[in-house]
Amino acid sequence: MSTSPDPVTVRPTGATPVPDQATHDPDWWRTAAVYQIYPRSFADSNGDGLGDITGVTSRVPYLASLGVDAVWLSPFYPSALADGGYDVDDYRAVDPRLGTLEDFDEMTVALHDAGIKVIIDIVPNHSSNRHRWFAEALAAAKGSPARDRYIFRDGTGPDGAHPPSDWESIFGGPAWTRAPDGQWYLHMFAPEQPDLNWNNPEVRQDFLTTLRFWGDRGVDGFRIDVAHGLAKDLTEPFTASAHLPDPAEADGSHPLWDRDEVHDIYAEWRKLFDEYDPPRMAVAEACVHPTRRHRYAHPDGLGQAFNFDLLEAGWNAAQFRISIDRHVEDGGMSATSATWVLSNHDVVRHATRYGLPGAEKQPREVAMAWLLSNGDQPRLDRDLGLRRATAATLLTLALPGSVYLYQGEELGLHEVADLSEGDLQDPEFHRSNGSRKGRDGCRVPIPWTNEKPSFGFSEKAAHLPQPDWFAQHSIRNQEADPDSTLQLYRRALAFRAKLARPGFAWYDDENPAVLHFTRPGRWHCVTNFSPEPVALPEGTVILASAEPVDGRLKPDATAWILTGRGATA
Repeated sequence: MSTSPDPVTVRPTGATPVPDQATHDPDWWRTAAVYQIYPRSFADSNGDGLGDITGVTSRVPYLASLGVDAVWLSPFYPSALADGGYDVDDYRAVDPRLGTLEDFDEMTVALHDAGIKVIIDIVPNHSSNRHRWFAEALAAAKGSPARDRYIFRDGTGPDGAHPPSDWESIFGGPAWTRAPDGQWYLHMFAPEQPDLNWNNPEVRQDFLTTLRFWGDRGVDGFRIDVAHGLAKDLTEPFTASAHLPDPAEADGSHPLWDRDEVHDIYAEWRKLFDEYDPPRMAVAEACVHPTRRHRYAHPDGLGQAFNFDLLEAGWNAAQFRISIDRHVEDGGMSATSATWVLSNHDVVRHATRYGLPGAEKQPREVAMAWLLSNGDQPRLDRDLGLRRATAATLLTLALPGSVYLYQGEELGLHEVADLSEGDLQDPEFHRSNGSRKGRDGCRVPIPWTNEKPSFGFSEKAAHLPQPDWFAQHSIRNQEADPDSTLQLYRRALAFRAKLARPGFAWYDDENPAVLHFTRPGRWHCVTNFSPEPVALPEGTVILASAEPVDGRLKPDATAWILTGRGATA
């Protein structure tokens, strides 16, 4: 199949597809390599500077050449983009700027024809304030059924002019906004994202309808946004934020996050998922205490949950090992598979995190400060960051379970830190009064070619400015370079598909700065976190993020080795 980034023609379909998938394996997701697409920043097919669904379809040959098993699409629904599409106007439609339902069907067929599954985002904690339900709620009387779909409360003080509590939203500022008639509504994120009331049976039923709508269109799975936030205990009087329990406590006592009753919702969803053949999969975005993460991955619930530990971990063997041990154990507790994530649409790209001073301990905190300086302080060592990023990627690809890759990481992209205030779109920047830069830097459209105005992303300038240095990272450049980051990802994904079998064991090394584990079939993975070269086991090096010298692995590198007589990939 061609690996050209140029658009290709796909066969149209006028009906809802029922895909003839190559396999009906119900466990495909357990070992899948999933590629996250942020649709507005992936590929633009109509030249308006905004990525779209047909743009994704045009790049199916590229995705197939990469060797991924599935794509996960961030929200593509109608939205005012108050939060990058996570403010949803209509859960059963496509944003007209991104295409139509027919375009979505064509994309699904094209991906399935290429052997690639489709996962979409579901955003159940909140809707947009432009959703028809919220318009009805604002027009309805206090205490009405329309208002009960959301969380409205009277204010405090003699005239109700103060919010019901002092809770802060995730993006900064109050978590309550006053409606025109004087009541207040809860939004744990932006004011344009009113929280839904999951105690309301109509809300529960409508989301079942939404899940079935997309499942019937051939969607293979769902990523559940803010999965830990749906169930809330809003018994009054409200507790002040100064006296709220820690959101990450392990006992489910917080009134807003990770309550036990949220799993009743997911048990209903699982019954629906299991009506399909194969069953639809789901993965939870649940920012909870590690000891409670497995509850979201239970077979009677969503079935899988993201492990975000490595988004926080430093470039440090001990931190990586703790995360690996904990998450492999979680998988055993819930009969699920581990998930490995190094980058996504919400965090500074890992090539940048690992290239900043302090990367060995607290790279995320350092990266946030670096963003505020527009990338000036502290100094980013781009080469070091990329070496460590590819080493970390090979490590996670060798682990048992599934891996989630974020668009552009296969190109070795760094974070775009110098976006001007006028270009920033993320509400996190505006609602924090500039104390946090936000997430736009990892959402800049990716480069396909070397030419301006948008490096092959569109015929015009992209909706977020792309830096000049993107040209050297373009897919066109890397296609022609056998030693490029893109080619390393392709080889790694191909070997992974061929070699991966159940099983995992640590091969304890005397050097605590080296992580060495084995997989069945005499497959060894060695990652050197130390500043000095280390000896590799005897065998055939089938892949390495940096070429070994005289049987020794360089610092900040990972190698895959097959041992035993006649070992070959």
